[in-house]
Formats: sequence, C-alpha cells, structure tokens
Amino acid sequence: MGEPRGGWGEGAGSSEAEAPGRRDEDAVSRFVERFAAELVEAGVQRMASRVFAALLASDTGSLTSVELGDQLQISPAAVSGAIRYLSQVHMVGREREPGSRRDRYQVHTEQWYETITRRDQVLSRWELTLRDGADALGRDTPAGERMAETADFFEYLQGEMLVIMDRWRERQSARREGRTGES
Repeated sequence: MGEPRGGWGEGAGSSEAEAPGRRDEDAVSRFVERFAAELVEAGVQRMASRVFAALLASDTGSLTSVELGDQLQISPAAVSGAIRYLSQVHMVGREREPGSRRDRYQVHTEQWYETITRRDQVLSRWELTLRDGADALGRDTPAGERMAETADFFEYLQGEMLVIMDRWRERQSARREGRTGES
C-alpha cells in the first residue's frame, strides 16, 4: 500500500475530489524555493530552509519524511538532517501517525511568535554576557563602552519585543473573533 501524498494544494492523504481548491504546483514550488532562499539569506541552513518552507506551504502544516522527499526531490538523509536542525531550533515538531511507525513533521502553531519569544531568551543571555564583558573590559574603555552600548540595545529590543508580542496576540485574538479585517 502506497504512502499518501500530502501535496502542496491538498491535505496529506486527501483525494483530489476532497481538495478545497487546486493550486498551481509550479507556482507553489517556486514560492517554496524563494522563501527558502530568504531563510538561507537570514542564516538558516539551505536544506532546513527548503523543508520548513514546504511544511509551511502544505495545507495541513504537517508532512512525513517520504512526502517531504517526494515534494522537494531530496534524499531521506537530507530530510533527516533538515528535520534534526529544525527540531533543535524549535521550528518544527514531530508526532507519530496513529497506528503507524511513521513520524509526521509539523510547523508549530503560532510559529513566528514562538520563534521570536525564544530569540528573546537568547538576547537576554547575550545582554548579560555583554554586561559582564563591559565590566571586565572597564566601562570607560572604548571596548567596554561598545559592549555596554550593545547590551543596552539588547535590553531595549527585549522591552520593545514584549510590547510588540502582546499587541500581536491582541490582534490575532481580534481577528479570530471577526473584529478586524484580514491584512
């Protein structure tokens, strides 16, 4: 029995008749590669970027290793390495298909919120380390001043991010309740 395909424009395992609408597979593929290239420019590994973009572009937000390999035309080893990286940076999760030994990989709900929140934790650690560096170098030295200014920037950024993330949650809640238009 064959593995159900989780095509770009349909949920994994759904038939064409069940699909709410057909997508232009070539256009979706171009989008996946374009968004992956943007992620690579931001420092994400190339194959991990392609796998993440493919998951994001799937209707279910969830695909198996076989489905990812088929869609991206990559080896199981490439999928495995990409998933390992994406799991380590908390960009995807893994769940077992009921009654199967196959794992499904999925983007997290509120993916970007969670990613930014984790990044905030990194900035907090960097800020503390930079403050220690400023103290070690002497705050009145050029290097110490540079370290202290960078730590101040990270502190400022964290405070602003908290405000932005609260506003984002409010906006999403309002959108779900139908109080605002889609943007």
